[in-house]
Amino acid sequence: MLQKYLEELKKIKMLSPEEEKELWIRASEGDERAHRKLTGAYQPLVFKTAIRFRLPEELTIELIQEGTIGLLEAAESYDHTRGVAFSLYAIHRIRGRMCDFLNREFSRDEIYLDKKILAGREIGPAIPAPQLLPEELAERHAIAERVSRAVDRLPQKERQVLQGIFLENKPAVELAEDIHVTISHVYRLEKQGVRRIRGMLSRFMSEFRK
Repeated sequence: MLQKYLEELKKIKMLSPEEEKELWIRASEGDERAHRKLTGAYQPLVFKTAIRFRLPEELTIELIQEGTIGLLEAAESYDHTRGVAFSLYAIHRIRGRMCDFLNREFSRDEIYLDKKILAGREIGPAIPAPQLLPEELAERHAIAERVSRAVDRLPQKERQVLQGIFLENKPAVELAEDIHVTISHVYRLEKQGVRRIRGMLSRFMSEFRK
């Protein structure tokens, strides 16, 4: 997986200062193609940040995914007229996303089953599965049904991306090839899809918690 990603990185060409400035102007005016070209050009920054953590390949790939979301968030809020280099602006979002992911993944308050830890051992088989009460099972079924309905209402490509990432465990490179988009656009579709689902479920979840 990481090798395919590296092959994609080799195809990325650096932007000249003049070309980048023009792209930011077009992106600020709503040009989606300019926005995609800019975020694609800065994908190497995500990779360089991820490898500094010196983690196993599986976790490095997940860091890259999180960092790419941070890159997209930075591109959405970046103001090119302020004279701050985008790389300096984006690095904080990228690194912040990665650190948040690692804090969640290795939190002392939670145990993630069937995840390979740094030593390469799996802890899932050693921990007995918890027995859920009937009402807890009913709650899970209700939430799962609502989520399934929300996913079905998504635009086709967003639905394909979310199903590929969360259900089929496909890498971003493979998904990009399947739906004929760039890797950065895959992460953008993921972010948009998750945002839509949260919006569709917000009222249900607020009533569910009452």
